[in-house]
Amino acid sequence: MKKILIGKIVSDKMQKTVVVQIDRKVRHPLYQKLLKKTKKLKADTNGLNLVYGQVVKIEETRPLSKDKYFKVIEILQDAAPEKISEDTLKKEEKVEEVKVVETVETKSEVVKEKKTRVKKEAKK
Repeated sequence: MKKILIGKIVSDKMQKTVVVQIDRKVRHPLYQKLLKKTKKLKADTNGLNLVYGQVVKIEETRPLSKDKYFKVIEILQDAAPEKISEDTLKKEEKVEEVKVVETVETKSEVVKEKKTRVKKEAKK
């Protein structure tokens, strides 16, 4: 039996590899309090276009590198659009550039920027 785990992508900066955070709750043996345990595992992208914040299902495989012994099987939930970084937006094939819609400035510093996706025009 291969281990199958569900977790959230916390890093997609590597090529063909993502870091998936696995959360679980464990009861303390003496005090019976629920404790939150987390583990970060590296997983192969398996040719999928993955971004930060997506919830994915990963499966155990043979060792693919020193740290990587899981692969992503499927995407269970997409990332929230407001948490997608500018670098991740540029990685996607359909996005040409990131357009800053509105900025709030205080003492010549940009405090907050609202970003939107700008899609490429379809070639005819």
